[in-house]
Amino acid sequence: MAVSISTLEVGQEIGSTTVDITRQDLVRYAGASGDLNPIHWNQAFAEGVGLPGVIAHGMFTMGSVVQLVTDWAGDPAAVVDYQTRFTKPVLVEDTTAEPGRPGAVVEVTGVVGAIDAERSTARIDLTVTFNGQKVLVKAQAVVKLP
Repeated sequence: MAVSISTLEVGQEIGSTTVDITRQDLVRYAGASGDLNPIHWNQAFAEGVGLPGVIAHGMFTMGSVVQLVTDWAGDPAAVVDYQTRFTKPVLVEDTTAEPGRPGAVVEVTGVVGAIDAERSTARIDLTVTFNGQKVLVKAQAVVKLP
């Protein structure tokens, strides 16, 4: 069943999910995006520049968590605007010796934050946490709905 603007209410939860991240995901993303900064895959380098370990790319995190909204809307093209502020890094442990175990788990919840019936859009506010701390704030996706 497709989501309709007429059935939404401000404060309504659209769902929640978790995003499992591995170092292999970061290496794949680095290759696809061209962001080959070693802080995203090399433990010694990341620690050498003062980080506590390898961190996920901000854009990888941002792109991964909006999947909740695109799945809910039923069409990735329905997202007409998406923005956030990055507040804390997502540390990704090396779990290559333990296949299937993620190096980080990001939790995502989406809530209808505003409705513009005239434009047939809804703003979805995302709460994005890692280890109990918000890693993205003001994460908001505007979705065009029938």
